Amino acid sequence: MFEEKIRDVFADMVVLKNPERAEFFKNLSLPSYMRDWLVMKFSDEDGEIDYDSVLRYIRQYIPSREDYEQFKFAMVNGETVRFLARVRVGVDIKTGKTMFELPDFGGAKAGAAGEVTNDVVSRWKDTLLKESENWGIIELIWGKDFSSSKPKGVVKLIEYSPFCPYTVDLEYYKDARNSFTTEEWIDLLVAAADYNPDGYESEEQKLCFLRRLLPFVEKRINLMELAPKGTGKSYVYQKISKRGWLISGGTVSRASLVYDNAKKTGGLITRFDFVGFDEIQSMSFVQPTQIQTALKDYMEFGEVQGFDASIVADAGIIVLGNIDASRFNVNENMMEEISPVFRESASLDRFHGFIPGWELPRMHQGLVANGWALNTEYFAEVLHLMRDDLSYATIVDDCLLLPPKPDQRDLTAIKRLCTAFLKLIFPNATCKEDISPEDFIKYCLEPAKEMRSVIKKQLCVIDPKEFNIPGKNTIPNIQYNYNEMP
Repeated sequence: MFEEKIRDVFADMVVLKNPERAEFFKNLSLPSYMRDWLVMKFSDEDGEIDYDSVLRYIRQYIPSREDYEQFKFAMVNGETVRFLARVRVGVDIKTGKTMFELPDFGGAKAGAAGEVTNDVVSRWKDTLLKESENWGIIELIWGKDFSSSKPKGVVKLIEYSPFCPYTVDLEYYKDARNSFTTEEWIDLLVAAADYNPDGYESEEQKLCFLRRLLPFVEKRINLMELAPKGTGKSYVYQKISKRGWLISGGTVSRASLVYDNAKKTGGLITRFDFVGFDEIQSMSFVQPTQIQTALKDYMEFGEVQGFDASIVADAGIIVLGNIDASRFNVNENMMEEISPVFRESASLDRFHGFIPGWELPRMHQGLVANGWALNTEYFAEVLHLMRDDLSYATIVDDCLLLPPKPDQRDLTAIKRLCTAFLKLIFPNATCKEDISPEDFIKYCLEPAKEMRSVIKKQLCVIDPKEFNIPGKNTIPNIQYNYNEMP
């Protein structure tokens, strides 16, 4: 039985998922990675969960944004507060102090920021300073800072315990792939991302869904997805991993997204594995031309340019938009309702692939994960760690036979997408011979070419003078290289 195999192979890294449990945690507004951690903490061997214990823990340790005002009151009156939070830490060169910020509670503007004590920094510097953000149990106090002529109140982070209930053994995960057929592994991936593989009508639908996970596993993959409302695209990018950030509506500035010249700090694309723009048709941008220029440079070269700095980053850019059924045609203009920031051909050309979200079913009860599956937090961390593995790109290079003088952007897109598919579906591959030509073509090469070809077709529609000409209106004829390695 498939679920028994998952439990046997992955042991402590599985949880029992079901619609009732999903609804319970949805009502608590907790993301999937937090939910599965709590399920593992408060469930027995049969997967039964103690809901009362979960609620008590949440009330004690996982506050809402509105609770922070009470925390400030308690701290000012001499109390120490302790809770689980996402924390951002950086060193202030001007003062020499290590500072923290709690973005989920409003950050510095809301008083959810302050100084990290030296002993905490010394003990946890490899964790707190290595990555842009971390989750952990924190302890805060309030006190006076007498370092200046005018003493002022300051919040201090005096204790920290990382939110990391396990250590990910990446090699074990890769080797575990050998215990499953490709069809079983695809189902495992779908269930790990909180969906029920039995709710899809075909393998093609499951594979279309998995395209949403490509930015989780490969650096600087830029995707666009247009779909009707209710197909679950926002959920995947917002709830599955703490490593990504989804901007839902509102106004976006260059400082928050790319680089803040006043604070001399990088924006969202320097802190996350991917940054998504949800409901892009209704989103507004401050100085859109400036943001467009900055994003075009970043999407091409992976560098964030400030007035006085250049930062290398590896976040993918994801654009999500709702689209009417009348526009479900890749050969006609689907970009008219997309923000002009991304609609220009020079911007669109920098997207590696397109996801036709209308080919996925609307979310229904049968699509909610139901049964034993990989813990979503564990799964998301595996995908994050695989982003640094360069060996898969080498395998892809060995598998591809290139035509003369292929378009560089098309080639980059197809190779990057192929590499991500390989990491997702065949993580156990260590060389070209580990995956059959038929499987590489079916699960990696053809999907990658299809995703890039839609971008190409849209370029020909919106800018025919530049792209709808012989030699530029189709993607390169990249084939599988059947030649044996020397």
